Amino acid sequence: MTSTRPPARTADAGRHPRPPGTGRTVAVLALVAVGALIPVLGPVPALHGTGEAEAPGTGGIALLRTVLFAALSVPLGELLVGRLARSLPAAPPARPRSWSPYAATAGFVAALVVASVVATGNLVPDSAADIDVGGLYASRDGKLALLEVNGFLAAGLCATSRRSGLQVWPLAAVTVAEALRAHPTTEYSPLLGSGLTLVHLTCAALWVGGLLYALRTLRGWRGAEAGPALLGLYARVAAVLLAALTATGVCSSLRRMPPGTIAEQLTDTAYGRVLLAKVLLVAAVAVLALWARVRLSRAADPLTACSPARAEVVALGVVVAVSGLLTALPVPIRW
Repeated sequence: MTSTRPPARTADAGRHPRPPGTGRTVAVLALVAVGALIPVLGPVPALHGTGEAEAPGTGGIALLRTVLFAALSVPLGELLVGRLARSLPAAPPARPRSWSPYAATAGFVAALVVASVVATGNLVPDSAADIDVGGLYASRDGKLALLEVNGFLAAGLCATSRRSGLQVWPLAAVTVAEALRAHPTTEYSPLLGSGLTLVHLTCAALWVGGLLYALRTLRGWRGAEAGPALLGLYARVAAVLLAALTATGVCSSLRRMPPGTIAEQLTDTAYGRVLLAKVLLVAAVAVLALWARVRLSRAADPLTACSPARAEVVALGVVVAVSGLLTALPVPIRW
């Protein structure tokens, strides 16, 4: 006689299965949120115990600089990887939707807010009446701020046109303006410092934006033989970019912190503390990049390299946020 007892319910019965990738998405969103909070919350712990005064609106300026750097990275990375993809003979014609117009819009708004702060003597304006737009033409910082505003505006117009590649020129102008802004004429050898910053910022933008667009492209090329080839091309370019980043970063740090004072300034100044955090983050990113390269060359499926590459691009986003904070902190005194 067969039993009519209903089957026992398991512990997981009645639960809705979680969509694949949900945990990874939540983790990425959490890290992005942390990266966005770094510029806002960073100045307080960085300045604690250093005896240095926080300039008005440091957190806001750091956040705006972060947006500016990200707005440079996205289109430059798309131009780089797009060119690499066109060099592959078997590359599929499909390309992900460009984010360049959105990046240019975000950069334009951020540059406009920065220009309004410069127009009030580098103070946060209380009202629109405090902003002296005409005064921007009377100072070096004001002219550079206007150049960045116009550069992002021109880049956005180019990005929405049929010849989107032309946006490289206004983006180059923005990069030059940012490099000049970071090194005032009163600084020791300002042109040398601007040159180092120009190379450093360009390489960083190409690395961050290029990796982001490469991963987006590979998602649309599922199963295509050109996928691993594109990732391999980008990995070789990224190795050169990392070498240039390291060299220019070390030279820039030595210019602002002489060798005999580095150990002390890395712990006793806000600039040194944030710089140390950036160095550690970049080292972690380099390890992730090496892990992805090993998988690309040795794994049975080269596209398994995308997993550490995704972690790498998130970590690079945090590095961009830390870099934005670094630009808003007082430069250490050259002892």
